[in-house]
Amino acid sequence: MEIAPYWRNYVDGAWIDGDAGRLAVEDPAAGETLAEQALADAADVDRAVAAAARCHAGGALTDLRPCDRGRMVRRMGDWLRDHLDEIAPLLTLESGKPLWEARIEVEGAARYFEYYGNQAETLEGRSIPLGAGYLDFTVCEPYGVSAQIIPWNYPLEMAARSLAAALAAGNACVVKTPELDPLSSAYIARAAEAVGLPAGAVNLLCGRGAEAGAALAAHPGVDQIVFTGSVETGIAVASAAARNVVPCVLELGGKSAAIVYPDADLDAVLESIRWGIYFNAGQVCSALSRAVVHESIRDELVERTAALARGLSVGPGIERADFGANMGAMISAKQRDRAEALCARAEAEGARAVTGGRKLNRPGWFLEPTVFDRVAPESALGQTEVFSPVLAVLPFSGDEEALALANGTPYGLVAGVFTADLERAMAAARRLRAGQVFVNEWYAGGVETPFGGVGQSGYGREKGREALRNYLQTKNVALRLQG
Repeated sequence: MEIAPYWRNYVDGAWIDGDAGRLAVEDPAAGETLAEQALADAADVDRAVAAAARCHAGGALTDLRPCDRGRMVRRMGDWLRDHLDEIAPLLTLESGKPLWEARIEVEGAARYFEYYGNQAETLEGRSIPLGAGYLDFTVCEPYGVSAQIIPWNYPLEMAARSLAAALAAGNACVVKTPELDPLSSAYIARAAEAVGLPAGAVNLLCGRGAEAGAALAAHPGVDQIVFTGSVETGIAVASAAARNVVPCVLELGGKSAAIVYPDADLDAVLESIRWGIYFNAGQVCSALSRAVVHESIRDELVERTAALARGLSVGPGIERADFGANMGAMISAKQRDRAEALCARAEAEGARAVTGGRKLNRPGWFLEPTVFDRVAPESALGQTEVFSPVLAVLPFSGDEEALALANGTPYGLVAGVFTADLERAMAAARRLRAGQVFVNEWYAGGVETPFGGVGQSGYGREKGREALRNYLQTKNVALRLQG
């Protein structure tokens, strides 16, 4: 496909250059420059926040009947679907993921706008009885300006996840897109234009985290912040927000474990491993990165998982249009090299590399699909979020040991249980330290199901109706009636 050589930011209904110059966006499958993106600085952030504040103060969103606001949000999803064949190849080229995975991401982004657009008119307050002579009620009001800092692993879908809910609730938004793959985010701004959202309702900026991201998180004109990314950056965002007494939603990744009991359906486990650790080259915050497997079935599962990994076709995503056993590049040389270094360290610490663990000898940022056995729970691979297609297998002999291993990291995003025994599954689900527990299928659920972590995985919830609470505050009105 032909790609425009230069992409601008979108502020106050207009496409603008960035005061920090331009950023080269690379094709991860080739290691070559794909296009240039306007790069925002703190002054650009000021302009975007001011535009969002004007939009909110003028009532351009909040004065609308909620069903009308919801229809615009929903039509943004329709517009993305209508342009899927244009967006998905660009997303593949800038992110490295297979084309079929990119199509799933565009569909997922559209689904968020559909779901939250339909929720806009359900946001209601309540009446509180105070006895004769009084009328008391609550009103759900948007915070105002929502700042959203988006990760690179799902640049379109993660932007849609927070933006759709924020707009449905009546907030104006400033979105900082990721530096590594910002181009496809422009289609969200185009969707906002196409459906007639008012100027300032949606503002998209690409800027470096240390400058534009930090300026946005600390901006006194921001009323609420959503951040997805690393623990270290999340702490910095939360600290900046705290200085302005601004609420945050933080989704900070994980080191998630699936407990595989002796009676588990191993075919179902393998299917979940395929999706759980090799989808998007393992660059997923809720990846199935640890398999805690009963010792009686460990050898069989390790052997079958290694065969699955070896059977994946790894190469340029644009050449992988069909759903199937294939995988694309990692996002950057830095991320790929970090993962390879962690694999080397795992071997040095005594883990057995059953398959993979090395970069491919070809252009681009590719890592072999990898399986490690005999991983010590306290080792770097047992504790560190690798964010790559690397599965760590840890054996257990009893239920208490399995739960201790699964809960044995500072994270707590998701967890899984594979067993034919429903009572055992529910007992484990109650004790797993995670915001979401999958039983017999990794990634069971959807847009409707709340998602978020505990511990160092962050706080607040995305997805589902729970996410709308992030973007609303309750006002109470108490009236003493005369006469």
